[in-house]
Amino acid sequence: MKIEDIRKEKTLIVGVQLKDDVMDIDDSMNELEQLVSAAGGIVVTRVMQRKDSIDPAYFIGRGKAIEIKNYCDELNINTVVFNDELSGAQLRNLEEIIDKKVVDRTNLILDIFANRANSKEGKLQVKLAQLRYRLPRLVGFRQYLSSEGGGIGTRGPGEQKLETDRRHLLKEINNIERALGEVEKTRDIKRKKRKNSSLPIVALVGYTNAGKSTLLNKIMKMYSDGDASKKVFANDMLFATLDTSLRKAKLPNGQLFLLTDTVGFVSKLPIHLIEAFKGSLEEIRYADLLLHVVDASNKNLDIQIETTYNILKDLQVLNKPIITVFNKMDKANIGDLILDNRYVEKKIFISSKYSTNIDKLLKMIQDNLSTQYRNVTLIVPYDNQSLVSYLLDNYNFEYIKYKENGVELKLNINIADYKRCSMYLV
Repeated sequence: MKIEDIRKEKTLIVGVQLKDDVMDIDDSMNELEQLVSAAGGIVVTRVMQRKDSIDPAYFIGRGKAIEIKNYCDELNINTVVFNDELSGAQLRNLEEIIDKKVVDRTNLILDIFANRANSKEGKLQVKLAQLRYRLPRLVGFRQYLSSEGGGIGTRGPGEQKLETDRRHLLKEINNIERALGEVEKTRDIKRKKRKNSSLPIVALVGYTNAGKSTLLNKIMKMYSDGDASKKVFANDMLFATLDTSLRKAKLPNGQLFLLTDTVGFVSKLPIHLIEAFKGSLEEIRYADLLLHVVDASNKNLDIQIETTYNILKDLQVLNKPIITVFNKMDKANIGDLILDNRYVEKKIFISSKYSTNIDKLLKMIQDNLSTQYRNVTLIVPYDNQSLVSYLLDNYNFEYIKYKENGVELKLNINIADYKRCSMYLV
């Protein structure tokens, strides 16, 4: 064990495999271990069980709960993390037997989000999700929230708030919802400005740690002015970034476009979180094209693809054009990939790390946006300089010339502006 691991919260993880589960329990538990690590804990051991049905009182059964207690006592473990969401009764019953802090998968993910959220909106969204989750579970949380302190599953709203009565907690939820409503108004204004700017929007979506932020940074480095401040945080960990990022980049034909990064998905993503982040996830609805980034080296990529599509279906955006971007091909063999044709139509294989096929990806984006744009040459009379100013502010030009009869421009414009400028076509 590394010296730094000694200071981490020692954790035992618990998983149950039901006969109708899609993901293998070993793979699911490996993902849970990554989540524990992302939350600042270290997994000492794991307990797995195959069952036909869940025990309504203890989830795993009383006998298995006693077994887990013995493991915790022997190995000096102070936190037990379950791979599924627990009810308030299950949480309370398990804590009474195990006599340690019990955290379920939902609370673990919420905890990671609480630690990673940086923006005001992100913090409010996470806090709202935590309060909604904890409201019916106040009794189960009382045992380890009675004393002030930190640790896995206890970040965010604060222990004192969670021990107040139900009405006070509901009031806090209402206050946050109102605050998020104000943030949503600001976002709507920004959306309208982006819509009016006529720049196409391309949204990066997909499983957490598939490499969306790394891809965004690579595109910005290769197809923008190279401003270092435009980089977003990227790291090899689950949920490295939470806040939506928006950057301006350039297609090979010179057309400017907006590239937006969104929060990553994960299997069993808490419904509380989807509801709380629906505002920022709705950025996807305003996109002209979706880039579904997939970790090609992950052996469960088919499950990850299906998970992403289920969430996109909930967001009602499957009517948009989607390019499936198989990333991390430096770690994968294309011959080993078995693709589900239900979800994968337009596809490309890249490595963001080594810039492999990034140029082909940009060409593919350009081709998929071309139905909405026209390459034109215009001569705009000098008495219509407001139109020239509008085009200069919103488009990139192949060239601009000043002639006797007006300003000659060659550029790619969207269909709406094409109709607006049709009288000036050369």
